[in-house]
Formats: sequence, structure tokens, C-alpha cells
Amino acid sequence: MEFRDLKRQYHALREEITHRTERILEESRFIGGREVTELEAKLADYVGVKHCITCGNGTDALTLMLTAEGIGKGDAVIVPDFTFFATAEAVSRTGAVPVFVEPEENGFNLSVEGVEREIRRVSEEGSLCPRAILAADLFGVPANYPALAGVAEKYKMLLFEDAAQSFGGSIGEKMAGSFGMAAAVSFFPSKPLGCYGDGGAVFTNDDTAAERIRSLKEHGRGESKYDNLRIGCNSRLDTVQAAVLLAKLAAYKRYEREAAQQVADMYSQKLFTAAMVLPKIPEDFRSAWAQYTVILSGPGERSRLQAALQAKKIPSMVYYPRPLSLQRAYKALQTPEAISERTQWLCDRVLSLPFYPYMTETEVDSVCRVCREFSRNETVW
Repeated sequence: MEFRDLKRQYHALREEITHRTERILEESRFIGGREVTELEAKLADYVGVKHCITCGNGTDALTLMLTAEGIGKGDAVIVPDFTFFATAEAVSRTGAVPVFVEPEENGFNLSVEGVEREIRRVSEEGSLCPRAILAADLFGVPANYPALAGVAEKYKMLLFEDAAQSFGGSIGEKMAGSFGMAAAVSFFPSKPLGCYGDGGAVFTNDDTAAERIRSLKEHGRGESKYDNLRIGCNSRLDTVQAAVLLAKLAAYKRYEREAAQQVADMYSQKLFTAAMVLPKIPEDFRSAWAQYTVILSGPGERSRLQAALQAKKIPSMVYYPRPLSLQRAYKALQTPEAISERTQWLCDRVLSLPFYPYMTETEVDSVCRVCREFSRNETVW
């Protein structure tokens, strides 16, 4: 069994992917082109925003959307303490300072109360200007953007979405990628919508931001490639990757999104009595199910379950083993009050199980059988 079986997806989509990519290879159109333009239009339509600007990867997407709004030196940006390093890294790349906030009590996403507390603390200290909130949508579930938007408005701050894991998720009728000033998405192969390499995109309804981002991703380009308005970078989505994403997007809309939900439902039903906390999706929220992540009662229990799974050749992953506030890159920001007990508590207990839209019920049963046997031998909380 694989943690996320991309080969199975490829075999299902091979004919469409081959048709699209061979045409590009025959015509030798590797940079830009109609596939990129078509993909941007279809992605914007799916998410429900005016603009989609593709780029080289998800980290660049984060950096581009922050840079386009002038985030930089002297600014503080609120970020989750429990997420992948790229969220905070993008803030640091602009020259701004990330301010880490613990997860909410009943989930994995940013604590709204913690956000407001840190904004007040930074304002009172006075050395930095609280400019923005950058929330990440962990494991497929959008953060609480209705509440975060209220906080951002109250303190006159910008709100950004790191939707790297939530493409296809939603709150009510509003899709992930459409919240805040702008949203960044990653097309890393293991994401809900992934290419065969690196890729990313920024979504926004703001015409001026879209224009700046398009310029920034191509060396600060103006009217031509030899007219440069600003210092930018080189971050373009390759045409071949756009072709792969067009084939995968069609499948995602047609059946993969629903198939992922069905796999998640099977896990939740079959693991209901196991000695672990299962993912909880808030009312009116929909998860994109980037991962199926459970919480064990402690690090020892997690290690024993991983060993039991591995004995049956079933892989599992820990997302994430260390808070961002404890990363060595941020040693200068580490103070006793900056270290969140809630974040460390999750880092010690979370475990992600094999998950993908093409997973069969037999495979889910195999995972759940090991988990239930483990639960019988462990003390329930």
C-alpha cells in the first residue's frame, strides 16, 4: 500500500495526459502558451474569483501575493504555529516578521482568539506594525475565514489564505482559494490537485494585485520582457505541467472530489470506536481531504501505532513533528511566551493515514483493522 498512490491516478488519466503533453512536445511550446491561459481561466472559474495567476510553486505563490501588497520590513504577519514551514518562510522572504499563533482547540487551523491576542501584543510592544493575517487551511479544511475577516477588519489588517492543502474545500458556497485579499495554492504532486513536479497559483478578485503579481513573477515585467518596472523573480508554471493539471482538474471536478469524501466517510465510520480523535469538520465547512489525520493520546501511542501499521506494510506520516516557533531558522524569535503548549501537544500526537481518491474499501479496511486492534491494546483517553 502507498500513502498516496499517484500511479493509480496516472493509469486512470493516462490517455488524456498523454494526448495533452504529446501535443506540447510535438510543437515544442514549453513556456507559456494556450494551456497555461486555459488552466488559469478554468481554475479562476472553479474557485469563483476574477483572477488566477499560475507560478512555479506554492511557496512563490505565497511570496508573490504578500509582496504585491507591499508586505515587508517592519511589518508583522500573523501565521499558524502548526503548519508547513513555507507559510512562515514566505513572510520572512519579504523582510516581514512572522508572529506564531497556536491552533484552535477543536481542530488544526489558526485560533481566532490567539490571532487577536497576538495582534494586541505586537501593537502594544510597538516595534512592528501588524499588517496581515496569513491563515493556512490544514489537511483540507478552510480556516475560520468569516471570523478572521472580522478580526482583520477590526484592526485594519489584510487577510490572506494559504490554500495549499484545501483546493476543492469550501465554507458554504464559497470555495477555498476565494477568501481574503488573495490566496495561494500549491500543485505539489501530493496535493488535492497536483502536477508532476512543482507548481502554484495565486487567486484574487483585485485587479491591481493581479497585475502586480503577473509582473513580479516574470522579473517585474512591464509592457515587454525587456521593460522591467520592479524587482521580481522568475516563477512560471511550465506548459507541460499546465497540461497535466488540465487533465487532472477535469477528473477532480468530475469524480475525484466526491471519491475523496467517500474514502474519508469510510475511515470515519470504521474508526469510530478506535482510541483516537478523528477529524471533525465544522458545520457548513467542506474538507478537500488533503490528509486524513487522527490524534493519538500521546507520542508513545503514536509510535506504537506506526510500528503496528509498518508491520503490515502500511505507511503513515506525521504532519507536523515540530512547531514553526521552534524551528532553528526562527531561533531569534523564540521566547518562553512564544512557545505554544497546544501546538506542541498536537505535534506529539497527530498521525496521517494513507489517503487518496482511488483508495478501495478493502484498503481502508486493512488500515482500520490495524488501528482497531491497536485500540484494544491501548488505554482509551
